[in-house]
Amino acid sequence: MRDATTARAGLPLPGRPALYGARGWAGVAAAAGLIVFIAPLLNLAVPAGAALHLSDYSVSLLGKIMCFAILALAMDLIWGYTGILSLGHGAFFALGGYAFGMYLMRQIGLDGVYKSPLPDFMVFLDWKAYPWYWSFTDHFWYALLLVVLVPGVLAFVFGYFAFRSRIKGVYFSIITQAMTFAFMLLFFRNDTGFGGNNGFTDFKRILDIPIQTPQMRMTLFVITGVVLIATLLLARFIVTSKFGRVLTAIRDAESRVMFSGYDPLWYKLAIWTLSAVLAGIAGALYVPQVGIINPGEMSPAMSIEIAIWVAVGGRGSLVGAILGAFLVNGAKSWFTVAFPEYWLFFLGAIFIAVTLYLPRGVVGAFAQWKARSTSAKAAGSEPAQKAAA
Repeated sequence: MRDATTARAGLPLPGRPALYGARGWAGVAAAAGLIVFIAPLLNLAVPAGAALHLSDYSVSLLGKIMCFAILALAMDLIWGYTGILSLGHGAFFALGGYAFGMYLMRQIGLDGVYKSPLPDFMVFLDWKAYPWYWSFTDHFWYALLLVVLVPGVLAFVFGYFAFRSRIKGVYFSIITQAMTFAFMLLFFRNDTGFGGNNGFTDFKRILDIPIQTPQMRMTLFVITGVVLIATLLLARFIVTSKFGRVLTAIRDAESRVMFSGYDPLWYKLAIWTLSAVLAGIAGALYVPQVGIINPGEMSPAMSIEIAIWVAVGGRGSLVGAILGAFLVNGAKSWFTVAFPEYWLFFLGAIFIAVTLYLPRGVVGAFAQWKARSTSAKAAGSEPAQKAAA
């Protein structure tokens, strides 16, 4: 509406802002170089006893956290920029992991405990054949298609009915959490064909290449890093576009967006579905690096943790979402080893502290500090300029 009015008035339309400035692109290039060149060099070429050697454990840990960073970006698009708090992204993450996990289970072949073409859990439960929904899952590209379609179709159908009914706020958060909990209970059942409580594990190969080799672990690490950077650029492209400005307007004043002639349903549905697909891709990258996927990834606590990552880093800041995922999960990896029984208390304390003292997250607090510092310098320079005059 505003663009049309501006055009009729003969005024120039505002140009699209640059995706990143020089410093932003330098940061992206540095991150890409670190992931694609430096990390493989330190892990594969530097001897294990050397000070600069990047251990296999560190590669696995960083690869897992980068998957969580992709998931945090997906959450930030829907919560930080559209104002829709989802407590169901753990389900989309796990569904993407299960979709790719089916392919990984088929890749085990006859190397299982029972030496059967069926997965060990199916043999144990006396299954005689794969269920119909396992068809074609031995094909790599079909598995990748499932990674996108399963969470995407579920999100589209769920979101269409939810947004058309104008469910929002805490009510939307509750029903997304209920959806996640229902999926968790479903996948816990042995008769669903997804391994029940144990899920999928004991993976052997991808594309007939052993997973446990250092080269394959590093390949997965690099692919995850590249996907993270691509997700960041895609998210940045979206939020700086006209589509992104409408999403922000929906977040701030949905009723005014409707009065301006826009239908929020399709905007919210589009970003909701894209966010679910990104969560599914993160889950597919997570499974071969961690070596397991089970219904625990669908627990309500997992979805709440995702929101905490974004809140800690800074809601409505793409870099903040990545930073929050690294900070919280880095702290979790240390706490669960040093003080495993206190981790959940520490996580709750983090959330309370951020809510009370850092409502805009770490990135927002840094931006406020920088703005105050700049203002103080400008105020201090004014008397000096007057004295010199």
